[in-house]
Amino acid sequence: MLDVMPLQTAVDALADRLRSLPQSALGRGAAAEGLALARELALRAQRLEAPQRAPRAMPDAGMFAVGDQLAVAGHDLVEALRGAAPDPAPDAKAAPADELAEALRWVKEAAGRC
Repeated sequence: MLDVMPLQTAVDALADRLRSLPQSALGRGAAAEGLALARELALRAQRLEAPQRAPRAMPDAGMFAVGDQLAVAGHDLVEALRGAAPDPAPDAKAAPADELAEALRWVKEAAGRC
């Protein structure tokens, strides 16, 4: 079973940070960065949970909601990774362990930019 706790911890920390930023910092790019990451994590979670269905895009709910959107998308991906088979289907883009490592890298990089 994958150890998804580092991803969950990193997502929670970044989501909390986004929730606490002033409007000026959110407007200078932190909100856009958080939303882009939330959308990517949500896309990955949907592809793991229902690969046969076209993924839905996460809407822009405004700069003050981006921390919550990131938390929801990150937790969805954590749960999708927990439920993923260790050996991916032949048409899968990446193994769950690779998805986990890539998602953790994205979150850390986004945190550095925020």
